[in-house]
Amino acid sequence: MESNPTFLLIEDNLIDQLVTKQLLKKILNIDQVFVANNGLEGLQWIIKNKNTRQDIIILLDIQMPTMNGFEFLEMFETLNTEVKKEIKIYVLSSTLDADEIKEIKKSSYVTDFLNKPFPIEELKRKLT
Repeated sequence: MESNPTFLLIEDNLIDQLVTKQLLKKILNIDQVFVANNGLEGLQWIIKNKNTRQDIIILLDIQMPTMNGFEFLEMFETLNTEVKKEIKIYVLSSTLDADEIKEIKKSSYVTDFLNKPFPIEELKRKLT
């Protein structure tokens, strides 16, 4: 993965969006974080930006309106292999549901599961 990947935050909660963006900027020195309010917006962003040829890290919430994180992962599977190989997905969720966590972890597209509140130091260790 490049030293300066593009970050896409797929999260419907405005406070979580603000906090996550600020932590990424402060701790990881990320200048720009793209935000999608649900999985559908996230997929549209990926399709629109698929030719940038830059590594992408997605921070994906699970519980969202319109298209939740599980639905996003199902649709992500249908994308071109070349697009998918440049993307790492970290699920960022406060779920305590063991079945949901099991389903998240069984997805071959999910790099890791991170509990909310956003564990920025844990993500920093995983990226270095």
